[in-house]
Amino acid sequence: MTVYAIIGGTGLTQLEGLTLSEELSLDTPYGAPSAAIQRGEYAGREVLFLARHGHPHRIPPHQVNYRANLWALQQAGAEAIIAVNAVGGIHAAMGSGHLCVAHQIIDYTWGREHTYFAGDIEHVTHIDFSYPYDEPLRGKLIAALQALGHAYSSHGVYGATQGPRLESVAEIARMERDGCDIVGMTGMPEAALARELELPYACLALVVNPAAGKSSGIITMAEIEQALADGIGKVKAVLARVLSE
Repeated sequence: MTVYAIIGGTGLTQLEGLTLSEELSLDTPYGAPSAAIQRGEYAGREVLFLARHGHPHRIPPHQVNYRANLWALQQAGAEAIIAVNAVGGIHAAMGSGHLCVAHQIIDYTWGREHTYFAGDIEHVTHIDFSYPYDEPLRGKLIAALQALGHAYSSHGVYGATQGPRLESVAEIARMERDGCDIVGMTGMPEAALARELELPYACLALVVNPAAGKSSGIITMAEIEQALADGIGKVKAVLARVLSE
């Protein structure tokens, strides 16, 4: 039976309902991961959980040690990864509370340690990244959303920005022209690192605010926090449905 790892983003720093069996404080060749990896039972199944931003939520997107996180999860026994991401909505369908199972990604980040194939390596290695997300795992998320009746999109292009600031109206307009449907700060290099480790990886994105210029007012943290509070229960229900299948 596949051992799933869940990477929790903003709003999901702990997985309530997880029957904890152990916490693993692992070191890696790339330093320490964001937090201890929790191993336990969720929805009747063994699962690993890692808080991407630490617990408490303290590590900004551009300072997350993505290489250590993915490496540690694999060392802990992860065989597939479901990443939960809080995002802004660019496409008109992506209103607050909407769930999106991304199918493509555009990387606008810079300066992040983004590959394991660097430094003293024996040969140059290239991975195929045509389709960043694992299709069978995406299918499981989509089936769970269908069964639960939540508003969702089965496809979406994730634009990954550097952060920690939110984007300007002009930046969002450019991303929209590029074909982005949602915008977040943690989608890369996480997805590419999972591919380098040959770990099936999929993204469940919760829209928590309209992107810059997509509403009449400015974006406030209060509105984002309220959308997270309202939507994270749906995220947990989807995760439980996938794991229980």
